[in-house]
Amino acid sequence: MSIGEIVQEALGQGCLTVEAENQLRCLLSHSRPEDVLLFTRLQAEIMEGRVRQEARERYHRQLAVTASLRGRLQSPAN
Repeated sequence: MSIGEIVQEALGQGCLTVEAENQLRCLLSHSRPEDVLLFTRLQAEIMEGRVRQEARERYHRQLAVTASLRGRLQSPAN
């Protein structure tokens, strides 16, 4: 898959999957200027909230779970 195809898929679905994000990292290591422009567009869409970033959502869910567990462990027993 090309950077352009990944960007179009993410824009169309409204979500950048973890798998697609990993593919982008590999492709960007040897990209052309037009690919970087496409990637920049995708990043802007993510920042504006029009495309979700699955990896970020997973990270925030994990933080919430960890914080919840810590809160339970630190609460005095009733």
